[in-house]
Amino acid sequence: MSEKVVLAYSGGVDTSVAIKWVAEKYKMDVVTLTVDVGNVPNLEAIRDKALKVGAVKAVIMDARDIFVKQFVFPALQADAIYEGQYPLATALARPLIAKLLVDVALEEGATAVSHGCTGKGNDQVRFDVSINVLAPHLKIIAPARDWGMTREETIKYAQKHGIPLPVTAKSPYSIDENLWGRSIECGVLEDPWTEPPEDAFLWTKSASEAPDKPAYIEIEFEKGVPVALDGKKMDGVSLIQRVSDLAGSHGIGRVDHIENRLVGIKSREVYEAPAATVLLQAHLALEAMTLSKDQLRFKQKVVPEYSDLIYNGLWFTAQHQDLATYVQSTQRYVTGTVRVKLCKGRAAVVGRKSPYSLYSFGLATYDRGDQFDQSASVGFIHIWGLPVRIQAKVQQIGEPEGPLGILKPKKKGAK
Repeated sequence: MSEKVVLAYSGGVDTSVAIKWVAEKYKMDVVTLTVDVGNVPNLEAIRDKALKVGAVKAVIMDARDIFVKQFVFPALQADAIYEGQYPLATALARPLIAKLLVDVALEEGATAVSHGCTGKGNDQVRFDVSINVLAPHLKIIAPARDWGMTREETIKYAQKHGIPLPVTAKSPYSIDENLWGRSIECGVLEDPWTEPPEDAFLWTKSASEAPDKPAYIEIEFEKGVPVALDGKKMDGVSLIQRVSDLAGSHGIGRVDHIENRLVGIKSREVYEAPAATVLLQAHLALEAMTLSKDQLRFKQKVVPEYSDLIYNGLWFTAQHQDLATYVQSTQRYVTGTVRVKLCKGRAAVVGRKSPYSLYSFGLATYDRGDQFDQSASVGFIHIWGLPVRIQAKVQQIGEPEGPLGILKPKKKGAK
């Protein structure tokens, strides 16, 4: 009886080739696992393809709800975005897929698990580290890291063995997508000077082709989690999909940046993340209204740590547990509604309200009804500036000979 290996199977180039390659090289029965984390068009077709290529069993799991509730929304509450641009869609899905991969391997009595990650990407780290934490006894096989084939050679291998592929050598994009975003790599995109062609994008219109008339949406949050759109309560999966469709139709959510990969190289990365772009902006706007100045400033220090942790494949760590506890505490009063304007590639927050708002109209207004005691400002300024005045008097801060000194300008007309 042959040993079993469970392969994380997307139906793409590398994992399709991996079924055949692993079976031949390791003489193992391949069980495939396809995890639906959103935007998988035809799961039955993927299952049939896996069996046709050579898998002895093809398992499919609908993990969209778990993905949103336990991965996407906690990351949204943390305002997680890598290097200020990438909403971490792929990175968030990997620990979930790794967990389900291990679960199926244990159920099937497999001795190994496998994934289609290359040896120069981030996903190999995310998978391997997670698997080693959850089931260190399982062997990890990474065919695309071992076989040494180029992208074109992989496609030729597939053609030689009659493996149907969703790409051609002429347009060899590598695609990964889930509810939170879509990544597009390879081909012409590897040249950072080349503008991404329109055929690389699927979810978003070009901003120039988007409608001239803006659209307005209202997103309701409870404790930092979006729960309703335009007054209608919705589950997380449906809400994200609806926002994605609306924002994408207005050209919102394209990301093109030079990313610092975990393995030490810079990579040109192109993403589509319409829902993430809008929801992150809306969430930040609501936090600005409901968190104090000190809470906001400290949370902004935590955000890059939390984002790096996700990007670097460290979801199943004590550090994540500690940061997640802090993030959840910050969201206790992040409840309210945010209105967002969608127009020509841009999402702009144009309204926000909350029952826990720290914004006081009476204190902020300059019109009738102003409750701010302006006479108290004199004493406040006197105390606030006291250490500055003392130091300036003793150490000549601001004198012309000092580093902050400002020379007197010439009078107009003077020679």
